[in-house]
Amino acid sequence: MGMLGSLRTATVGLIVVLPGVFLAGCTSTDAADPTDAAAPESAVPAYCQQMEPDLAGLADSMNVPGAAVMVLSSELGDCLLTFGSRTVAEQEPIGFDDQFRIGSNTKPMTGTIVLQLVQEGKLSLDDPVSKYRDDVPNGDDITIEMLLNMRSGLADYSGLPEIARSMDETPDRVWTPDELLALSFAQPVAFAPGEGYLYSNANTVLLGLIIEQLTGEPVEQAIDERIFEPLGLERTLMPARTSNVIPEQHARGYLFGTVTDFVATGGVLPAEQAAEAAAGTLQPEDVTDINPSWGWVAGAGISTSNDLARFVKALVDGDLLDDRMQEERLASVISIDPANPDSAAYGLGIAKYGSLYGHSGELPGYNSFMGHDPERDLTVIAWANMMTGPDGQPTAAVLSQAVIDELY
Repeated sequence: MGMLGSLRTATVGLIVVLPGVFLAGCTSTDAADPTDAAAPESAVPAYCQQMEPDLAGLADSMNVPGAAVMVLSSELGDCLLTFGSRTVAEQEPIGFDDQFRIGSNTKPMTGTIVLQLVQEGKLSLDDPVSKYRDDVPNGDDITIEMLLNMRSGLADYSGLPEIARSMDETPDRVWTPDELLALSFAQPVAFAPGEGYLYSNANTVLLGLIIEQLTGEPVEQAIDERIFEPLGLERTLMPARTSNVIPEQHARGYLFGTVTDFVATGGVLPAEQAAEAAAGTLQPEDVTDINPSWGWVAGAGISTSNDLARFVKALVDGDLLDDRMQEERLASVISIDPANPDSAAYGLGIAKYGSLYGHSGELPGYNSFMGHDPERDLTVIAWANMMTGPDGQPTAAVLSQAVIDELY
């Protein structure tokens, strides 16, 4: 469930990729207070020791500057691995409290607030979107539920040339929600409401505007009050739309070529450039400070490994909703491809990959995955400070899949 990729890697899991020179650390300390220094080998769970060289090899093959992988398991013990550096220029080891852009991992936060408002009787999942906005194509037939589960048929604006061009030419541009929706509404709808699945950021942008309408406050404030503060996510934030900076200690984000190139090729580098990237003679561009307002409540969030682990566990275990609503949320998750029951599944602002509920995120410079298995009380977090490898595969998706394959 990426921003530009629009859930283009919807397999039974997600994975992450890492780059060039790697400094791998492996610890089994608690994720709430991890250290970057390697623990004594005897303290590291056997499965973690077994995975580390394979993950390091994957990371190295993907030319990613840096990455982190976290597995929290009461059954197996915790595995904390970091690879590479926060920056290309300096060897600054990755940390589990480093901030990074989480992309579409923001969507479950937005979706959770919508479900809280349903609990409070302020709206219904069956409400037509036209009740809140009168210019939405098929708005009388698109429900709040369809916006949450990506079955509205509304076009996605993320891969349009206007978005890519603005990131390349005016990276500090501030997009308004209305501008984003105008791009979507100008495109043909993909199908009649409820008749298919299309991962579209327009759905979540509409939900953000509805949240503001019903709460009477900026959605950034609503997310802080309803999600971040109750869970103690002190290093997680929804930045103001005008902000293009990550405010605290963070990893820089990188991309080979331009965003326009990425959209055109799916991130696949020509063979000559891929060879140069592997040799280190082709360096990626620093795209950290592209303003993420084009993603807004669909993908502009900032967080850390530790905070995402805390959030996804609360998301899946039901700490943010009442029992009835949580049960309905998890039951809503169905395959995005009816012909392939092993494909990823999506529901009310939440995805499922195999046994793990959660989400994934990508935007220029970063790729990430968060998942929690409530049956095994097992959490997987992975992220990298490059969106895709030279072959176009999402970096965090690749790493996460390798972890999931080992654990399941």
